[in-house]
This record gives sequence, structure tokens and C-alpha cells, in this order.
Amino acid sequence: MKNVLAIFAILLSLGLQAQSAMHNTGNIRIHEQGQIGFHTNLINNTAFDQNLGLVGFYGSNIISVSGAFMPIFYDIEIALDQEVQLNTGISVLNNTNFIEGNIATPRQQQEVYYNFLDEADYIGETDFSKVDGYVTANNVSTMEFPVGDATQLRALTLVSNTTNKFVKCAYYRDNVDNPLISTQRFDTIQKPMSVGRISTKEFWHLEATENSSIQISWNPDSDLAALTDNVAKIIPVGWSIARGSWVNLGTESVMGDLETGMLISRNFVPSDYAAITFASASKPKDLLTLDNYLVTPNGDGVNDFLFIEELQRSQDHMLRIFDRNGLKVYEEKNYTNGFTGYSNVNNLVINRDQGLPDGIYYYIVDMYDLKLSYQGYLYLERKR
Repeated sequence: MKNVLAIFAILLSLGLQAQSAMHNTGNIRIHEQGQIGFHTNLINNTAFDQNLGLVGFYGSNIISVSGAFMPIFYDIEIALDQEVQLNTGISVLNNTNFIEGNIATPRQQQEVYYNFLDEADYIGETDFSKVDGYVTANNVSTMEFPVGDATQLRALTLVSNTTNKFVKCAYYRDNVDNPLISTQRFDTIQKPMSVGRISTKEFWHLEATENSSIQISWNPDSDLAALTDNVAKIIPVGWSIARGSWVNLGTESVMGDLETGMLISRNFVPSDYAAITFASASKPKDLLTLDNYLVTPNGDGVNDFLFIEELQRSQDHMLRIFDRNGLKVYEEKNYTNGFTGYSNVNNLVINRDQGLPDGIYYYIVDMYDLKLSYQGYLYLERKR
């Protein structure tokens, strides 16, 4: 470990040795080759930048950083038994040396983060020393985020086609269905049929505006055996902000087994998704069947319209209905339960305003996003 000038020496020179925290009000700057070791809390209420040299966080107690201004340090070293709790973010210009102890940020306050400025780097990240919370970086196309929870490093690697001005990432060991930390719920029922079981053990939050791929890994605590018995079926999924559902992000490669391994995704825009985790791929044709239906539009609240529950699984589908002579009588893209026995197409339907006659009709459903097609029949009976 590098030799440091202990913070108590600075406190003595400032006449602040009796305080439980160091209050910076503008009379500190770290010059080139200068070294400061923090063994107490930092309250930073003025600009603390233009620093060179090393800042270290040491000791056996929790150290907090708070105040109205984010300090900007050149080199940072973390070597303590507890953690550095950020209530105000920290920026680093050059390098961070993770030795022992975490940097923790409050996940409910995403504006508080550990920030790598242009070309800043880090070394030494392990299960025992990383960022338990949010990490950000500036002007990067590639970034391996040293994120995790209190006990494990769960890094995510971002590879973008072009430079992102600002990226952000945190890891959550939490249940996406009912998270304790996140304020948003990501319902695992909301998914296409091509996605099977979704992990409720962990997820990442990643923000980047450029088209990118990611690399994430799993370990025994990820419990991927609960999702599938075939490692080749593991896929990355993201909660689409626009759709309000999970989608398959696509897999470029998968390596390892169900105990430990990693995958690389295909390209997507991370900021379009609120959460990212693991899931299993499924074959929609094996899981999805359509039935024959009864439609009795008489106002009694039972079968008053054609309802096909499975269509909720497809985001891009078409329903067509034909009479027994092959005449198309109804057509709707992304069907919304609108068929009540009336035709909606321009053809030779007789007495259109009185509704279609009772009898057998045939339907065809094309689910374009799932690459599935079905046909069957329905019986229309008005029970006048």
C-alpha cells in the first residue's frame, strides 16, 4: 500500500482535530505527488477539483462522503474494513485502486454515483472491493462496470458501436417481480411466447444511448437451473420501457454451464430498457395452441365477442375471418376483441347492418413476431 499523509495531520494544521468529519469549505487542494488519507467522514460544501496526487480511504469504520458539491479526485485508493458510503457522488480523473472495502451508493438516489471522467480507469476489483451501487462513465464506447452487491462483484461489460457521452450501470440482487430496492416492478408474466422463465434472482440497470452489446455472467447464486436444463437456451432479456414488457435481446454467444458462465448479447440500445436479466428461450409452437370458439352477441355478458386469449402474447398479429364460402367478412391487425358478429370489410355481405347470419365461420391468425400461423373455426349464434 502506498505511504500516505494521514488526514489527522491536515486536521491539526487546520485546527479541526476535534471534529468527527472533515468539512471542506474551500481551503484544500491536493498538488501533484500529494497524498491524503481519509479516516473520517468528508463533508464537501464547495468545489473540490483541480486535484492531483492520491486520495485514500482507510481504517476500520464506515466513511461517508456528503455535502453540496461532488469532489473530483485524481487517483483514489480504497482499503478499509467497512465501506465508503456516498451521499454525494465522487468523480475520478485518472485511476481507482480497489484493495478492500466497497464504495456504496444509494440505489434509490440514482443521481448519486461513482463517476469515471474521460479516460479514467481502475484496477483490483473483486468480491471484496467494488461499487455496491451506481457507476457512471463519460465519453466511452467500451466500459466494464465494476458493480455488484455487498458481497459479490457482478460486472457488466458494455461494447458500443460509437461513443456514449454518458453511461450508467448498477447491479440489483433483487426479485424483478417484487423488488425491495427498485421502485418499479417488472412483471415476468408480460413477455412474448418466445421467452420462457425469467430470472427473479438478479438484474442490472444500464443506460447508454448508442447501439451496443453487453457481456454478463452468472454463478451458482444466479440459479439458472431453475430456468432451463440446457445452457444453450439461456438468453438475455430486457424490460422494454416503450412496450411495458420483457423482450429477448438476442444472444451472440453463450459459454459455460448452468453453474457458471457468461453470455454476449446482440446489439440493442440499453437506455430503451429499464432492467436486464437472464431468461430461457422457449418454442412458442410447443406452448401455444388456439381453440375453436363460440360467439353469442346477445348482451348477456357471455361470449358477446370473439376472445382469443393467446393473442395477448403477440405484439404483431393479424386476425381474418371467412364465411363457409371463403368470403372474408372481418379483418383486424393486432385484434382488440372487436368481432361481435358484424363485418368490417368492403365486400358482398348481404344486410350488413343486421349482422352476419348464424353459422360456422373460419378464422386465420398470423403472429408475425412469433413466426406462427393458426386456423380454426368459430360458431356465431345470436340466440334471438
